[in-house]
Amino acid sequence: MSAHAEHRQSGALRLALVLTAFVALLELGGGVAAHSLALLADSAHVFMDVLALAVALGAQWQAMRPATRRQTFGFARMEVLAALANAALLLAVTAFIVIEAMHRFASPALPSGRLMIGVALAGGSINAFMGFMLSREATASLNVRAALYHVLSDALGAVAVIIGGIVVLARGIAWVDPALSLFVAVLVVVGAAGIVREAAEVLLESTPAHIDLAELRRAMLETPSVLDVHDLHVWTIGACNHALSAHILVPDERVSACTAILKALDARLRRDFDVTHVTMQFECESCENDEHIVCTQANRV
Repeated sequence: MSAHAEHRQSGALRLALVLTAFVALLELGGGVAAHSLALLADSAHVFMDVLALAVALGAQWQAMRPATRRQTFGFARMEVLAALANAALLLAVTAFIVIEAMHRFASPALPSGRLMIGVALAGGSINAFMGFMLSREATASLNVRAALYHVLSDALGAVAVIIGGIVVLARGIAWVDPALSLFVAVLVVVGAAGIVREAAEVLLESTPAHIDLAELRRAMLETPSVLDVHDLHVWTIGACNHALSAHILVPDERVSACTAILKALDARLRRDFDVTHVTMQFECESCENDEHIVCTQANRV
């Protein structure tokens, strides 16, 4: 990822952090004034999102640090750790929402519908703007996608509060307030599960979702002088940073010929599969059934 793109993502996260803090304070004051559990629950959700965005921004800065002797791949996976932390925060908020909703079902109280609608409209409008802003950067970063989910879940929470306010005004039904709080909780759990699944795929060094490993291997075999490809691994280091290692069987070539093959493979993998870090071991003889070297040739793709 270019330095310009990283700076742009950091700027988007900083603005989202400031605006989210404002929305949290707005909904907290509005929830207290309106006696609305849905609004208070959403304000707690947004307050946690303030912390989550701060973690995301810190991880973004860490990811921009250069590699060291110990962290030879750099700090790109700090974004993945931040995404997992954000998911944990979301689940903690969900538990709070559910507990408070149960209490409100037991002791229903009619909130101020007009105040609920006004505050939720203001907060939802700000969240919609932040969602649009972050969506332009989300495809390049798991960390930004996690932050985007926080913002979108806030916007959905605001919509739920608006609906609740309308029902309260029209029907005077008190239980709709905690019921909508539970709806927000379900949305949070679904999104958190998606973040955890995506982060786990990176930590487990799974093949990136956009890559068909069999197709990639066929593309490598189309390169002149490549007789076979085995011990093939593709994984994600960090945002838009995918790595590949493989054993390449070639005719008995000079070293200079292997260099040309490597350049051709590297160019093809970058262009067609977005693989940016390539490590290859060239062989002129198959290592079939040799138990004295580490090779998974028998388990080819």
